[in-house]
Amino acid sequence: MKVYYEKDIDTKPLKGKTIAIIGYGSQGFGHSNNLKESKMNVIIGGRKEGKSWAKAEAAGFKVFKVADAVKQADIVMILLPDELQADVYKNEIGPNLRKGAYLAFAHGFNIHYGQIIPSSDVNVFMVAPKGPGHLVRGEYTKGRGVPSLIAVHQDPSGDTKEIGLAYAAGIGAGRAGIIETTFKEETETDLFGEQAVLCGGVTALMLGGFETLVHAGYAPEMAYFECIHEMKLIVDLIYEGGMSNMRYSVSNTAQFGDLTRGPRVISDAVKGEMKSILTEIQDGSFAKEWILENKANRPVFNALTRKGEEHLAEKTGEKLREMMPWLKKEKLVDKNKN
Repeated sequence: MKVYYEKDIDTKPLKGKTIAIIGYGSQGFGHSNNLKESKMNVIIGGRKEGKSWAKAEAAGFKVFKVADAVKQADIVMILLPDELQADVYKNEIGPNLRKGAYLAFAHGFNIHYGQIIPSSDVNVFMVAPKGPGHLVRGEYTKGRGVPSLIAVHQDPSGDTKEIGLAYAAGIGAGRAGIIETTFKEETETDLFGEQAVLCGGVTALMLGGFETLVHAGYAPEMAYFECIHEMKLIVDLIYEGGMSNMRYSVSNTAQFGDLTRGPRVISDAVKGEMKSILTEIQDGSFAKEWILENKANRPVFNALTRKGEEHLAEKTGEKLREMMPWLKKEKLVDKNKN
């Protein structure tokens, strides 16, 4: 596995080039602001009627309709939600790409599953930070970076990897490490991580613990602190030095419970479900389900999102966070700005 750092990367290939960031959501916010502060020429492409247009202008960017931004750009980074990219590419991006342009992605979904098929004369690469865009921005402002993946899908110009590495360095990834991979590997591992562990697995585990305690008669506030609030404290210890570092920090009682009870929660049956989820990703079943869900105006997505927002754990957490005003001072997510 090849890993690149700032010392390995020449950013001169981006000098004089215009980078169009398409979309100013979480990743768009992080990439564009970091690139701008890395002295790169960045413009934003979006919808005039969208909320993000005003946010991008307030941050000091020149904002254009997508087609107009693409016409001006040497490098076009698509940071729209996966489910919107194919239509926007077909109608606004593809027809307006400059000859010899570089088309970039932060996730391989649409390339890997064939929703976007660029012409053979377009350079295609991916720079995928291993974290949300708000964290990409937050770490950069602290002089740090989020590790990122890089992959090249098409390279007619012969320098696509160098352009991709320069871009990755511009968003701060070279500070933490840029790992070389493929669109296939990034897409399948990313979807699996999100579904089985990072988002789906962790939230289901926390809510399951919360519900077990509440149903047993314990106060929701106690359940929230034990099963949700403290998750960050444990993950911070793992982030700092691995699982052994966390086990060194917690009590012997906690460590014994971890080692003997954890495998009962994440049992062979759970691992079997994880394998099924991975298979659905590998054979395209999940991609097909998500694409059809969007074509039907997201009935399942919307219903489950509302149900989650109304959960007692969310209401309890909202109340308890009011007791910790410092959380508001350095928010990674400010919906009025990013």
